[in-house]
Amino acid sequence: MPKKKEPSFALPSLDDIFSTQEMRDDEKLRKVRDIPIELIDDFPDHPFKVIENEDMMELVESIRNRGVLTPTVVREKEDGRYEMVSGHRRKFACQLIGLETIPAEVKELDRDEATIYMVESNLQRSVILPSEKAFSYKMQLEAMKRQAGRPSKNNLSPVATNLKGTRSDELLGKQVGESKDQIRRYIRLTELIPEILQMVDDGKIALRPAVEISYFPVDLQQDLLETMEVEDCTPSFAQTVKMRKLLAEDKLTPEVIYSIMQEEKPNQKEKIVLRDDRVRKLIPTSIPKAKTEEYVIKALEFYGRHRERQNRDSR
Repeated sequence: MPKKKEPSFALPSLDDIFSTQEMRDDEKLRKVRDIPIELIDDFPDHPFKVIENEDMMELVESIRNRGVLTPTVVREKEDGRYEMVSGHRRKFACQLIGLETIPAEVKELDRDEATIYMVESNLQRSVILPSEKAFSYKMQLEAMKRQAGRPSKNNLSPVATNLKGTRSDELLGKQVGESKDQIRRYIRLTELIPEILQMVDDGKIALRPAVEISYFPVDLQQDLLETMEVEDCTPSFAQTVKMRKLLAEDKLTPEVIYSIMQEEKPNQKEKIVLRDDRVRKLIPTSIPKAKTEEYVIKALEFYGRHRERQNRDSR
């Protein structure tokens, strides 16, 4: 009778058994090395903005005083250069200081793995702009789709796919604490023209009306932008829904957009509009344009006090 074959198990090595967290941290640090900043390229189409603001200046001071406390993460490219995966702000801060190298951990990542790592590491930030969420969610979902293979015929979403029985937008939603519908709303923002997308980032247009606008063709988005600038107003959600319905009926024109934008909103306050050409004629040329509003306010205050004196004297 043949001897029954015993199941084989991969036994842990002595190093695994006796290694400590400190030893594992040391092993990770041995993979970190100082890399010339000039050899590190930015991640292609990096969706997160790196700007020279107050937070950046705080990071600059921190690095100047204590160095880069958390190494960046890069991946090696075929041409011998490196690609930044996580650490664009740290790299920029080091460049502002004038440092030539930056500590970096070199990871072996393919394009999709690097995309997912880049997005996930940046989504830990405390403040994330709507445009940053929009492009990063889109990039990550496309990477997840490629990793999972071609979507099934029943999956009609261009950026969502089946991943072990779960749609990738649902999986991403669980990871970042958003519903799949919210994920798809943010991705719609990538269809906005830059000027309107900037208004979303600035808080001038809310997410839901911005999503409706994203379905407009570029020329009508441009017409809406011009109307917003002329009328100094932004559309409500109800107005954008109305415009999108007319778009579906092929009835949305620049004239219709202008007409809808002139409708009074329920919470709209009466505005005083001063035409620039008439106002500038009354303001000394020595007053810069940026100081126009302050000058007008002071002039009105002076005129108000003058009227009060006239009223007192006439009694």
